[in-house]
Amino acid sequence: MLAEEQVHALITPHSPADHLRLAALHRYHILDTPACEDFTFLTELAATICGLSYAFVSLVDADRVWVKSCAGMHLAELPRADSYCALAVLGEAVTEIPDLTQDPRTAGMPLTVGAPFMRRYSSVALTSSDGFAIGALCVMDTRPGRLSNEQRATLVKLARQVMALIELRANEKTLEATVRELELLATTDDLTGLHNRRSLLHRLKFEVARARRFRAPLSAVMIDLDHFKRVNDEHGHAVGDQVLHTLGKLLRETVRVIDIPGRYGGEELCVILPNTPLDGACKFAESLRARIAAQIHYAGARPLHVTASLGVGTFDHMDIDDSESLLRQADAALYRAKHEGRNRVACAN
Repeated sequence: MLAEEQVHALITPHSPADHLRLAALHRYHILDTPACEDFTFLTELAATICGLSYAFVSLVDADRVWVKSCAGMHLAELPRADSYCALAVLGEAVTEIPDLTQDPRTAGMPLTVGAPFMRRYSSVALTSSDGFAIGALCVMDTRPGRLSNEQRATLVKLARQVMALIELRANEKTLEATVRELELLATTDDLTGLHNRRSLLHRLKFEVARARRFRAPLSAVMIDLDHFKRVNDEHGHAVGDQVLHTLGKLLRETVRVIDIPGRYGGEELCVILPNTPLDGACKFAESLRARIAAQIHYAGARPLHVTASLGVGTFDHMDIDDSESLLRQADAALYRAKHEGRNRVACAN
């Protein structure tokens, strides 16, 4: 085997152990993230303490080495076979090559034979919490040589700080994702994917306050599925749940970004329509009624049609000037729609 082939085999292993190492790297979700002053500071500090011109924080991916931060020159990434840092994940905690031109693994690499003609390389592996080398903190220069014992010990300490920063950023992302998930669970109805009652009423109070401040129109549409108890009794609650789930999807796809659709309770849904006067809300409700009636649900192989009655209320800044009165007006209109025959829209008088 030629020396070049031996080098490539060393630098780009595809053994099961490398798959585990890559899994550890990808858990941190750091690849291709924006530049960060904290990483840049540690990289520049490494170059200064070691008295060398170049320093990098590099992460070794499957086929490339991606640079998180650099000092002395800008470098975004290199093919894994062309990077010195690929050597840092092969097992040694510290990798030091005093003359890159004299080492068969590095003599033909682009940064050795081309500008800036690197001659020395020292690195400390960045080791994950489960013991895998995911990259390196490295220093380089265009003159051959070695680090002193003190410089090498300091580089090891700095590498620990880099890894601690990677862990911290990953934990922050995990925490942010957890908070978002908890917020979603706290505000979303599982079955329909709409706002739950608590979230709906909270958002309504906010929209009422805004309508008062800016004298803006605000409407609400109450929606009740016709004879829904019959669906549950005849076909089972699983079919009833599927109907509600499908209706929730229809609402999410129908409303505007500013609208607030929610599950008010049971089979009763509600849509808050900011900046919408009564006539616009009634048109929206009629369009929604027709869409609901046109949907086909299934109880096994049997098609099932479900209709809805809708009531529309609107904020008039006089008698209807708070969230409770707005919902009462919409609910009264809904009652009229059901009393007048169902599968229809009734608007506030």
